[in-house]
Amino acid sequence: MAEQLTFDLPVRDSRAKGDFFVSDANAMAVARLETSDTWPNGKLVLIGPEGAGKSHLAHVWAESAGGQVLSLSDLLELDIPAVETPIAIENAENLTSASEEALFHLHNHMGASGLPLLLIARVPPAQWSIGLPDLKSRMMATDSVRIDPPDDALLAAVMVKQFADRQLSVSPQVITWLVTHMDRSFGTAQRLVGQLDRVALSEGRAITRPLAQKVLNASPE
Repeated sequence: MAEQLTFDLPVRDSRAKGDFFVSDANAMAVARLETSDTWPNGKLVLIGPEGAGKSHLAHVWAESAGGQVLSLSDLLELDIPAVETPIAIENAENLTSASEEALFHLHNHMGASGLPLLLIARVPPAQWSIGLPDLKSRMMATDSVRIDPPDDALLAAVMVKQFADRQLSVSPQVITWLVTHMDRSFGTAQRLVGQLDRVALSEGRAITRPLAQKVLNASPE
């Protein structure tokens, strides 16, 4: 059978609170973000691997706190003295000299204004490359919370959400089979969902266990 034409359709990445699944792997992080008034000096670093739901959780927090989630490039355009709401910064470990300076000033402004500051990263501040000594000392003193590697329930929920973001309905049996046979990481789950979507569309097939096995066997992981 000839392969069908495929189109790169946009993925609807839902970040609604109801779409965030809480399990043992992320319960501590969820609890810490729900009590930002207890963060030491009003700041916290949220750490977790690729695809762990850090950004999703940060958006839920920002919506609840009346704040905003920014990238490092957004930070460079921010009028820091005018900030009056909580802020989360994504990919905070990827600092440049310019964003270091901006983050330092934001850090001071948020502390002086009594506003919570959330920093999102894959690794703790001790592993960031920070050239500005004053910022480095502040980040090293910042409390952190980690999203742990996924348990079965969380990994299954993450895959269900990622399929739903692509407007795909996949049976629980297929999800369970994938969770028990794949490399147990959020990144692998994200890549497998994308691969299954592309192959199913290309071959005009539903996502079934045989197709899942075919894609998993062909995966370099």
